[in-house]
Amino acid sequence: MNPGFFIKIKTGDTASLVLPTCKGIELIDVNNIVRIEASSNYSRLYFLNGKTLVVAKLLRWFEDRLPAAQFIRAHRAHLLNRNFIRHINGKGNKAILYNGDHIGVSRRKRSQFLKYGWAAVPLRERSVPLA
Repeated sequence: MNPGFFIKIKTGDTASLVLPTCKGIELIDVNNIVRIEASSNYSRLYFLNGKTLVVAKLLRWFEDRLPAAQFIRAHRAHLLNRNFIRHINGKGNKAILYNGDHIGVSRRKRSQFLKYGWAAVPLRERSVPLA
């Protein structure tokens, strides 16, 4: 078995990732990923419960495997879950997430981000508390 690939769990329609970590293999529900931040050859995953996980995978690896309808690249170092975007400022250069994180949006990604950023996920499908 090759760890680090995208799978569907048979107990429902929840998409998950299998990721190798220093502690073993982790099964990650993609709906719990708020954002992914690149750091050299590593990526830090930020989860809904506030925890983080660092894995030896490039951001591009996640971008290729996660659903494009759910995740969008804000700039070279961030991949955002559209379900957790609370607000995009008027200039389109900053996304504010439900957890309070402010993520910059690159000039090259700005028009795509404004067009497809959070608009692609209907509000009724967002399962994120406003707290």
